[in-house]
Amino acid sequence: MSSSSTQAGNKVAFSPILVADIGGTNARFALITDYKNSDNAFVIDHQHTFPSCDFRSFEDAVDAYLAHINSPQILRACLAVAGPVKGEEVMLTNLGWQFNVTALKQRFGFENLQVINDFAAFAYAAPYLSEKDNICVKQGIAQANANIAVFGPGTGFGAACLVRSQGNQAVMSCEAGHISLAPVTELDRQLHAVLRDELQHVSVENVFAGPGIARLYRAMAKVQGKVVNDIDAAQIAELAQTNQCIIAEQTLNHFCDWLGSVAGDIALSFGALGGVYIGGGILPRMQERLLNSRFTERFIAKGVMSQYNNQIPVTLVRQEHIPFIGAAACIHQGQN
Repeated sequence: MSSSSTQAGNKVAFSPILVADIGGTNARFALITDYKNSDNAFVIDHQHTFPSCDFRSFEDAVDAYLAHINSPQILRACLAVAGPVKGEEVMLTNLGWQFNVTALKQRFGFENLQVINDFAAFAYAAPYLSEKDNICVKQGIAQANANIAVFGPGTGFGAACLVRSQGNQAVMSCEAGHISLAPVTELDRQLHAVLRDELQHVSVENVFAGPGIARLYRAMAKVQGKVVNDIDAAQIAELAQTNQCIIAEQTLNHFCDWLGSVAGDIALSFGALGGVYIGGGILPRMQERLLNSRFTERFIAKGVMSQYNNQIPVTLVRQEHIPFIGAAACIHQGQN
């Protein structure tokens, strides 16, 4: 039953949810104070960001946030962390933080505590995303209550799926960034051959991540018989944006094209008839290039399964607070 439901004519009180987005640089916290059924949206209050390096442990960061908001006892919490979550022990390698889920639950008096990775949070958030705040990359008709896939290139490449069946749902995390990258076109094959000379295993993340753009740039230059400087993704983007380097433009254009094939593979693998959502830190800054690329053509081009992929809508997510929304949904869905 949602918070907007009534029982004996009275609104059921919403128990606040502490949500956190923990990355290598910042620890972001907020308090979810309500869910608005009419808007299909959570109310996010008391947002605060701390530099992660200010704290010796995650527990210290939670203490600082609770002191900052001076809130009464919070019974529900969900933490979205940038890294794998395995059982009770959570280790954030970049920060040197490690904690035990049960011990954390007991220390802060949480009745319900969940710890999920950032792309699991993205998957949980998918049904709550606002159409007006995001960008349609490919038209389609999402099937109600069908699986939804999410993925995104950023520092690495993450993916997850919201699995929905017979009124139930769960999030399936995975390591899609480390699957083998498949060449499709002749240019793909030429680039793949260059990358294979450099890498033992050419994975999706080897190309579709921040460091991967520089790797693709060098490979593109070699295929084109050009000599280029060893520069990073931000510099490549600047050269392409200012029309100073044709190799940079070709690199980013092909990044978007080839990603369409990868996205189509993810959609097939997860049976994502409920839609595909793209996040991560790279593509929202390349929106026009993505929309003008061959992404959709290559997303659809799956042989006998082309019609299957043709019906799937693809959305570029620009909406803010995805980890908070997903963390709230993880708790709220499990108790309603």
